[in-house]
Amino acid sequence: MKISNDLERQLIEWRRDFHKYAEPGWTEFRTTAKIVEVLQGLGWEAVYGPDVHDAETRMGVPDSETLVAARERAVQHGANRELVEAMGDGFTGAVAILKTGRPGPVLGFRFDIDSNDLNESTSPEHRPTAEGFASVNQGAMHGCGHDGHAAMGLGLATVLAEHIDELTGTIKIFFQPAEEGVRGAHSMVAAGWMDDVDIFVATHLHSRLGLGNICVGSDRYLASTKFDVTFTGVGAHAGGDPQSGKNAMLAACAATTNMFAIARHSSGASRMNVGTLTSGEGRNVVPRSAFLQAECRGENSEINDYMFNRAKQVVSGAAEMFDVQYDIRLTGRAETAPPSPELLPFVHEEFAALHGVNQVTDSGGTTGSEDATAMMNRVKERGGLATYVSLGMDTQGGHHTESFDVSEEALRMGVEAEAQIVFDAPAFLESIGR
Repeated sequence: MKISNDLERQLIEWRRDFHKYAEPGWTEFRTTAKIVEVLQGLGWEAVYGPDVHDAETRMGVPDSETLVAARERAVQHGANRELVEAMGDGFTGAVAILKTGRPGPVLGFRFDIDSNDLNESTSPEHRPTAEGFASVNQGAMHGCGHDGHAAMGLGLATVLAEHIDELTGTIKIFFQPAEEGVRGAHSMVAAGWMDDVDIFVATHLHSRLGLGNICVGSDRYLASTKFDVTFTGVGAHAGGDPQSGKNAMLAACAATTNMFAIARHSSGASRMNVGTLTSGEGRNVVPRSAFLQAECRGENSEINDYMFNRAKQVVSGAAEMFDVQYDIRLTGRAETAPPSPELLPFVHEEFAALHGVNQVTDSGGTTGSEDATAMMNRVKERGGLATYVSLGMDTQGGHHTESFDVSEEALRMGVEAEAQIVFDAPAFLESIGR
């Protein structure tokens, strides 16, 4: 399906607007409000606020002070205050629903909307800076393409609204918050949104593939667990009374070095990283507290669980060694989820038909981690089919770097192929006896 030049320009406008007002996970108040306004204008049902999530299964939600500041910032940047307030304490994201009123399958598409914790490049060679749409929010930048994903989701909603009389069944578009840190999908799954989906497609822009190259069955994502550790000791004068102190920094340092020393698993790839460690009050004070942020990954969930269990043992041992207390808080988790083999030929064909496509593959992708796998697994558990599409593009900066940018030509490709999937899915499901 070919989209109009006007819609292609609108995709770019949406993407640049989201890029300029980047918002990290669970603080996407402005982003969500803008998405909801567009959806409502198109005639879609837009579910937002606490109804989108199961509150008990959210992970890695910022503190109240951060959320209050983020809500106010969103309003200052043009968001509808009523919509923002309805999202409460970080119940961001939205579920868009289009019911055709005619019998047919339920089709689901996932587009994540959060930004990274980055400061964007100020180099004049960086296009967002040169053209005036670099992030205005300190410490927040779209360094992974989720601004483009949000735009594609709205583009898909636009096309389908225009052709609703030609469609059957129900279409759901999931504008998912908090993908970074693999946090946001689980509470949407727990809220039951995936339970009736027959075909599910998650999409991600990827710079490593190159524009025109597409993987319709990304299967290299690693399972991952994200966790924070707080060590609590006893402060003391480092010169006058050191024996009275219990050094939380030493415990954190011991835990860090020994987590990196965990033996890797022979059955597949495994990863461990401590990304931040903060501690101390002054050069002559025994550190009474320390905080670190860490993650592990595995080629499958079993290997990841092995890494996390060993990490917990290391943390416990370090705390005992230095006689301090510790607390481990789970902040995110992703499983592995292979695509449904019977779905791949259909999705392959739809993307291969696009103008500008060089190569379509059914396997590959990146070895990062993705919580869309939770959505995929739930759909498959309920008898549906699911896959993950990596949409190639060209960009100078790599993912999660300050110079990352989106190839805006790729936005059209994503919308056109996934709109065609909606049109052709009923016949495809019938052809395979579903």
